[in-house]
Amino acid sequence: MTRFSSRSSDRLKQGQQVAPLGAARRFAVVGAGMAGVACARTLAQAGHMVTVFEKAPQPGGRTAALASPFGSFDSGAQYFTVRDARFQRALDTVSGLCRAWSATTIRVLDAAGRVATAAPPPGEAHWVAAPAMDALVQAWAAPLAREGHLHTRTAVTHIERDAMRPTAWQLRTETLDGGSQVYAGFDGVVLAQPAPLSRALLQQSGVSTPWDDALAGVDIAPCWTLMLAFAQAVRPGLTTLGPQWNAARSTHHRIAWLARESSKPGRTQIERWTVQASPAWSLEHLNDEAPRVQAKLIKAFAEVTGIRATPTHAEMRRWRHAQTQKPLGQSFLWDASLGLGVCGDWCLGHRLEDAFVSGLELALTAA
Repeated sequence: MTRFSSRSSDRLKQGQQVAPLGAARRFAVVGAGMAGVACARTLAQAGHMVTVFEKAPQPGGRTAALASPFGSFDSGAQYFTVRDARFQRALDTVSGLCRAWSATTIRVLDAAGRVATAAPPPGEAHWVAAPAMDALVQAWAAPLAREGHLHTRTAVTHIERDAMRPTAWQLRTETLDGGSQVYAGFDGVVLAQPAPLSRALLQQSGVSTPWDDALAGVDIAPCWTLMLAFAQAVRPGLTTLGPQWNAARSTHHRIAWLARESSKPGRTQIERWTVQASPAWSLEHLNDEAPRVQAKLIKAFAEVTGIRATPTHAEMRRWRHAQTQKPLGQSFLWDASLGLGVCGDWCLGHRLEDAFVSGLELALTAA
């Protein structure tokens, strides 16, 4: 795999725009999560023309937040860490949007819900975007949207060579309202979505790449996510329910993670919890009906937290591709001869920062 050029890397370190190494080209990026937006904004800063396609109503990917009458829920990524200086420099461009979360001490619970350990990772803060986790990706995607280069509610169904220019690519798309359109004239296409989805799109498009085995080897676990609101409890106040911690990892066979959403900066104060099922349990119950999964997870939530009050609001979300179990082992894949690439957190791990680094490094190479 060709690594990014030292010239582009040096300019990024200095906080400057990355100048194109050649003539400006047209890129399509499929997926507007962290990896896709990081890739797209870097290519655009390098002077290239970038169009992003996202099947969801708005950018965000697995940072997606769900609104409710009682406040929002971070239905996917719960927080992020900052270990790469390039990520920190990018965060500095949206100063004040992200804030440290007081739950820097995350408990580890045993199967009975008792605290087994309670210690923060040494020297590492946990950060959240406000008013919800997807605010960061949306802020970075805003310039693309303003210029009309972000197409949401648009699923890419087929990739093929451009009918008018055989060395270029065109994308067939379908919108959520049933419409269809072909976008043509792309010099490069980046798939910024989970490895199974990228592999399936390439296969159904009849596009042959040397990556099929590598993509097949990536293992990404699903996750059922339960979101609960208790309108009778408002923080800060005497009616706060449950334990005195705000986040915990659990060894309960059904639950891997719990977080009190209302403890995060910039959120409304009605008590709300996000509960993420374990990878193994989520896989076992992947195709169960949502009401059945919800009932089981509410029961487990009560066992872990001691909160047995009936929630005012309960909602489920199923992530088919949530947490990487076996990553690709390199930050991206890019074939310059084809003008095709793939990126995502699954290339390196499952952290939000992994997605940023993957998209950034692919763009620096493709640029």
